[in-house]
Parts: sequence; structure tokens; C-alpha cells
Amino acid sequence: MALLLALTLGVLCLVVLFRKIGSREPGLPPGPPTTFILGNLHQLPTKFAHYKFSEWARIYGGFYSLKMSSGTAIVLTDPTAVKELIDKRGATMADRPALHLGEVVARGLNLVLARYTEDYKILRCAAQAILTPQATARHLHIQHAESIQLVHDLLRTPESFYTHIQRYSNSVILSVLYGKRSPRFETPETATFYKVEHEWTTLLEAGATPPLDYFPFLKYVPERWAKWKRDCKYVRQVQREMYFGLLDKTRERVQRGEGNGSYVEELITRQKELGMDREMMGYLSGVIIETGSETTTAYLQTLVLALVAYPEAQRKAQEEMDRVVGDDRMPTLDDLENMPYIRAMILETHRFRPVTPLGIPHATLTAEEYRGYVIPKGSTIFINAWGIFHDPDRYDDPEDFIPDRYLLSPNGTKPGVDGSDLRPNFVFGAGRRICPGIHLAENTIKLNIMNFVWAFDFKKPLGPDGSPVDVDPMAYIPGLTIKPFPFKCRITPRTDGKAEIIEREFLEATETFTKFEFELTPEDQEFVAKERATTM
Repeated sequence: MALLLALTLGVLCLVVLFRKIGSREPGLPPGPPTTFILGNLHQLPTKFAHYKFSEWARIYGGFYSLKMSSGTAIVLTDPTAVKELIDKRGATMADRPALHLGEVVARGLNLVLARYTEDYKILRCAAQAILTPQATARHLHIQHAESIQLVHDLLRTPESFYTHIQRYSNSVILSVLYGKRSPRFETPETATFYKVEHEWTTLLEAGATPPLDYFPFLKYVPERWAKWKRDCKYVRQVQREMYFGLLDKTRERVQRGEGNGSYVEELITRQKELGMDREMMGYLSGVIIETGSETTTAYLQTLVLALVAYPEAQRKAQEEMDRVVGDDRMPTLDDLENMPYIRAMILETHRFRPVTPLGIPHATLTAEEYRGYVIPKGSTIFINAWGIFHDPDRYDDPEDFIPDRYLLSPNGTKPGVDGSDLRPNFVFGAGRRICPGIHLAENTIKLNIMNFVWAFDFKKPLGPDGSPVDVDPMAYIPGLTIKPFPFKCRITPRTDGKAEIIEREFLEATETFTKFEFELTPEDQEFVAKERATTM
């Protein structure tokens, strides 16, 4: 009898315990209704989760909670909450949520995804040591030369603009990191990177894979029934071959005395000082390739899409460019000070399509209180940049590309709306996890937006009957980082004189290019020789 009573009590306790799993605990901010065990997991879309998160923000406010089975997520769609929690309380918001995919692929050494461990601190210090504003300034000549090739590529083969932008972004970061550039999109390092990066960012999007970190038993599903396992295995293999191959080749060049001042050369010479081993060095440089290539590509492809879809904005930018720079030379970074509309266009592109709509989630190291609610220790924190930048209460016509809004208000907001807590660089993260490569990225954006506006007209493609065909500004590839699906447009030089200047500048950039053209394939060598011969 006593045994039966004990078993009955045990079963009742388990029932009560399991009934609570997935339920919103007292003290949490409000949020959508939950379901037994799952919480809100079943409501998360597998693609473009930022749309659903933003929809919920309109119902539950800019500070709400989701239950991820027994875990808790807090969604911030209020810039004031981001400033208070992520910036001001950065010490307790510096962790990342547990991510099994990150452990499988990079063994926890991916700087962007890593937990707040001693290894992470070493990686972060090393990144900050080599990505200073002063170091970035030393590499500006690389960005300038590569931006010249980009407009030269657009001049020669404008129909391939989509991959030209990818080549540019990847070649800049390869040159800066490893001292080795990619002269064309088909260069092995660049082609391999974009193939594997698409797989990787798709895996990482919220809702794209099973909730492995909330239901650990899913980790033991056999590989033949778990596509995510096969994808992770492929990503890990290709990333390691590429990242550590580049690292080892750079080390060999340093040993031969053939260095050219790249970031990885500095890591190699300061390896003991920075406390890094080979695994750390390989993954640190690898993650900088990922973030530097993918985010810059997404931004510049969005810029082209916006120029095509919103010709009035393009016209205003060109008028300002003509007034400040004219036709006889290409723009420089110094010109930007006198270009308020171009600066507004830079900000509007960030707002219009933030490249990481939900950022990289943070996690709390301790429990916090905010606005009378509890944020439990270990909570996942999403910064909903999309929802912040597309809030109709904050912006007029938020779905449209309107750079003028930043001329009317410093933060682009409606008249009378306080935008003092808004930061367009939410896309680079916030608090102690803000991207250390922000200075490099900002220079890239400034150089290219000025070059594009100065050099070309971007127009809608023509249909079979010769009439312009609209492009779809909402057609984006899902993933942790979003970018437009490949689209067509017409890119033509604004004048013959500008085309001649681009050809001349490209030839002059050869001196910079040759310093970074190591171990080119025969196909790359042939391409380089042909391009420079026809320019001459």
C-alpha cells in the first residue's frame, strides 16, 4: 500500500512538473499564448522569423517573451530597451545561447556564436588587437583598389553585377586577412566560400533546424534521418579545409620572408602574446571572412536593388554627387563630408534591409529586472532590428526606401518621435558583442556607394516588349543574413568620360593588386593578363 501511494505521488509530481514545461512563468514579460511542452516553438516559422517577431511586437510591445520549451527568449523591438539592456548592462548580456550547431561545426570557436568562455575572451581580444581603426586605415588602399576593380567589372560585364559584388567583398577580406586576393568570382577560395556560406547561414536562421538545444534527444537521431547533421558535416569539412589551408599558406609565406602586412601575419607573429593556438587562429580568421564577406555583399546588393526600384532616390544622389565631385575625377572618402544625401542613403539602406534582421542572439549571464519584469538567467535575447526599423509608429512609410527621412530627422523618424536611442549600426550588433570589424565594413560601404552613384545609371530591366520591368524589393534569400535573390537590371556608365576614368584608375590599381596575387591558378592568371592587356 505504501509503495502504491509513493508511486501515485511520484506520477502526480511528474504530471505537475511536465504541465509547467512550456508555460510562461510568473514575472516574465507578456507574449503569445504557449502550448504544453513546446511553449512557442511550434509558432516559429522556418524562414524569415523576423516578420513573425515584428508582428508579435505590434501586439505585445517592444519587450516581450517567448517560451522555447523550458527555456525563455526575450525579444527587443524597442531601441530604448536595447540601449538599457544590451549596452548599459553589457556585462550580464555578453553570453550567447547554447547552440549545438556551433559546437558541431566549429567546436565553440566561432567568435560570433561562441559562449562567454575564456576561449571567447582570447578570441575577442585578438580580434580587437588587429581590427583597430588605425589598422583599418593601413588597409584602406586595398579597399580602394578592390572598389576600383568592382566598378571596372560593372563597366565590362554589368550583367554579372551580383557575383561581381560577391567577389569584391570576399577579395577585400581575403587580402586584408591573408594577403591573398581573388581576381574573379571563380577564384577557388571565393567560389568555395560562397557555396558553403549559403549552407551555413541557412542552418543558423531561427527556426530553420530542429530545436536541438531544447530537446537534446534530437541530437541522437541517426544521420540518415537528420539532414541537418549531413549539412553540418559538410560545412565543417569545407570550412576547415579553406580556413586552415589559408592559415598554413600564410605562415609559409611569413617564414619565406614574403609577408605583405596582412592581419593573419600579425596573429602569427603575436601568437604566444595573444595566447592563441592553431585552432583559435584558424577559426578567428575564418569567422572574419564570414562576417566581412557576407554582410558587405548583402548590403551592396540591397543598395543596387534600391537604386533600381527607387529611381527618384538615385536621381537625388547623382545630383549631389555631380555638384560635389563632377565628371573629371572619382570621389574619395573626404568628399563624403559634403554629401548629406549620400550619407542619408547609407543610413537608409541599413534601415530598409538590415542584413541580420534578428542579429545574433545574446544570452544573460545573470538574472535581470526590467520594467517590472524578470529576465531569468540563461535567457536568449533577440535584437529585432527589422521590427525596430520597420515600425510604422516610428517611421513614415517604413517599407519604402526614402533617404530624405534622414535629412528631415537625424534618426529618420517621424516629426515629434524621439529617435535618440536609435543606432543604424544595430546591424553590427550591440553591447560587448558588437562586430569588431565595423570600421572596415563602414569604409567599404562608403567607398562603393559613392563610386556606384558617380559612375553608373541603375535601371529596371526590359521585358520582351521593350518596356521596363519592376524588380521586387521584397524578394530575399532567407538565412541568418538576408540578401536579395539574384535579379536583373541595366547598369550603364553615365558618360563616356567616366568610363575612361574607370579604365585608367583600374590600370593604376595594378601596383596594389600584384602585391596580393599569390599562387593564382592558371585560369586566374589568364583572366588577370587579359583584363590588364585590354585596359592598356
